[in-house]
Amino acid sequence: MASQNMDPAAAAASSTAALKGSESGGSAARSSVSKRLQQELMTLMMSGDKGISAFPESDNLFKWIGTIDGPQGTVYEDLRYRLSLDFPAGYPYQAPRVKFVTPCFHPNVDDQGFICLDILKDKWSALYDVRSILLSIQSLLGEPNNESPLNTTAAEMWQDQEGETKELLLCYTVLHHMIYCTHSTALYTQRSKACALSSDRQQGLMEL
Repeated sequence: MASQNMDPAAAAASSTAALKGSESGGSAARSSVSKRLQQELMTLMMSGDKGISAFPESDNLFKWIGTIDGPQGTVYEDLRYRLSLDFPAGYPYQAPRVKFVTPCFHPNVDDQGFICLDILKDKWSALYDVRSILLSIQSLLGEPNNESPLNTTAAEMWQDQEGETKELLLCYTVLHHMIYCTHSTALYTQRSKACALSSDRQQGLMEL
């Protein structure tokens, strides 16, 4: 009943003050996240880790573009992948949204580029940073989790890397990369010859 007798001007002033307080709190939170991301950028640049990098996209500190080089000794060797990293206002207490921009044929990556990786989901911790995320994804390329695949075809090929199945896995990997990076064409030609695939099989793969 007391609220019905409140002076309209006082109510408006109260609402305005509350809104300003909310905006101030939101600005403070974004400032805190911005400082954290700036520190992570410096840490990543000074780390000297080979095969990973990431930088903010344009002037938006909450959206980054990362790159990962495929691990040596795997079907992803000599391939470079781009990823997008979107950081929420609740970072680092909430995990960033990370996905492949470059098409990636992998058991734990779906056709939209989303990644099945525990540290990006239920195992996320505020102790993780951009560097640890990129290193974990790079490691995942060579050591997939076939128990929870997003790409069942890739998972089946990975489990049976013998004979022609391994040859197909090699070529599928480069073909998916070619969708985004035209310079992969030469690598595909090189690998398809090394795989000794029949001309009919090579043509079939190129038409996928």
